[in-house]
Amino acid sequence: MPKKKIVVFSGAGMSAESGIKTFRDTGGLWEEYKIEDVATFDAWERNRELVLDFYNQRRKQVMNAKPNEAHLLVAELQNHFDVQVITQNIDDLHERAGSKKVLHLHGEIMKGRSTAKNDLVFPLKHWEIKSGDVCEVGSQVRPHIVWFGEAVPEMDKATALAEEADIFITIGTSLNVYPAANLIHVIKNDVPKYLVDPGEFNLDYIKNLKVIKATAVEGMKVLMKTLKEFA
Repeated sequence: MPKKKIVVFSGAGMSAESGIKTFRDTGGLWEEYKIEDVATFDAWERNRELVLDFYNQRRKQVMNAKPNEAHLLVAELQNHFDVQVITQNIDDLHERAGSKKVLHLHGEIMKGRSTAKNDLVFPLKHWEIKSGDVCEVGSQVRPHIVWFGEAVPEMDKATALAEEADIFITIGTSLNVYPAANLIHVIKNDVPKYLVDPGEFNLDYIKNLKVIKATAVEGMKVLMKTLKEFA
């Protein structure tokens, strides 16, 4: 009998307990930086050094971070389910925790890409991209990040994967970042849905949704007990 398919949709709160700052919460990164200064293509053209430094520091932070228990519990689900992770996060903590199928909607901090060819993407061997670093076609290397105002190339694939879910779990996201937040709306009404997040939500209109008001780690501990019923 095939395993049930769990789709896990994770956001910044998933990695917060690994010490990676979220962007939108109090004390988050957007209180230190303006979006238009570090996370748009216009910013890249206007002040490349600042953009590179911002992502270099983020990359160094990710390299020093470790997967938290929530990442490990998501990976553990693979023992009983077919698990697909769709994440808004640019870190690699899901992969380092052992998750085998991870789709990054907003790019990956540990990869660089060509400014001339969007499909020329490659892993980075160290934390720093410098101005003057060029790829094999001679163009400046940029962070492999989807900036504000850019298309989200993996969105169609994410939507197709989400539509296949037998169980849908959202962890650590405010559901305010579009188009990614639309994913929960493509899940069939009869599919069990779980939202793990300590925030306030008004999602009564979503069928079969259970909200677990907790951090990613504490919420996943609770949810693991419930999911045993489906294994």
